[in-house]
Amino acid sequence: MKNILKYLFLLTAFQSFGQELSVPVFTQYLADNDFVLSPTFAGIGNNFRTRINGLSQWVGIKNAPQNQALYSDIRIANSSGVGLTAYNDRNGNTRQQGIKFSFAHHIILDYNTEQYLSFGISYNINMFRIAIENFNTTYENPTIDPFVNDDRSITNHNFDVGFLYRFKDFWLSANANNILTKDLYAFSDLEPNSLLNLQFYTGYVIKSSNYSQFEPSAFVQLFKSDGRSSTDLNFKYKKFNGNNDFYWVGASYRFLNDQALQPLNIGPMVGFKKSFFYIAYAYQVTLNDLTDYNSGTHAITIGFDLLQSLSSCPCTQGKNNNMGNRLYQ
Repeated sequence: MKNILKYLFLLTAFQSFGQELSVPVFTQYLADNDFVLSPTFAGIGNNFRTRINGLSQWVGIKNAPQNQALYSDIRIANSSGVGLTAYNDRNGNTRQQGIKFSFAHHIILDYNTEQYLSFGISYNINMFRIAIENFNTTYENPTIDPFVNDDRSITNHNFDVGFLYRFKDFWLSANANNILTKDLYAFSDLEPNSLLNLQFYTGYVIKSSNYSQFEPSAFVQLFKSDGRSSTDLNFKYKKFNGNNDFYWVGASYRFLNDQALQPLNIGPMVGFKKSFFYIAYAYQVTLNDLTDYNSGTHAITIGFDLLQSLSSCPCTQGKNNNMGNRLYQ
């Protein structure tokens, strides 16, 4: 049991580091929604794109993390985009809600070779509290600490900045999340006050002649506060039809960068788009001593792609624009 508690603590600290940080990143971004990772993707594509995501981590373990989030972005003018992220996150007796307002601008580096550069920024408002109303006495602790007399709630304001480089069907984005330090007066001054999280996302679309494509990608996270880092290795196969609809299947493999052969999570994904409606499902299993105590992590994404219109600037056309599918990202 001690090993189980140890794993639960470590994984909660790592995988749900979104507490007082940001939206926890699992595989939401692979549901055709790169905007999850960076404001630089706002406005790329020809839709008002909305994704609603629900994530339930370690199903079967009491008080395991739960997260709900909404992501929306749209192009404005020919070469800019705006976006909105709103989320609600619960991890044991901690609660967090937040909202992000994002802006991105896209420029053409070279028209003939299809090279584009994008810059993005997000303003973040994060509200964090401890749910002391759920505290209960136990045999070992028959009374609640009298000094715990409020919810220690705190609101932090922060910014994300990033850039995105695209060359034909290749992309590379770099993002710095929470570039400001946080306030500590409501909590212990022993915890780190830096929430800086560096993220790198790269991939390539390999198109075939039968309206299908393959998409390998990698996502790396680096946490400045304690030097932790992880990598996702992803692969997707996508099949289109002649009506701008498609289905896709894929898999993701996450590991700590000093333990590449010991995955944190591994699991399949599937999704499809019909007209303006989008739905995807992802499953991940944690491969350690917690495996026997939960049925895995489940995530579902529901989306809508509305207000379709082509941009006159190729710098805002999505990565599927050569698939006979120009009205989709």
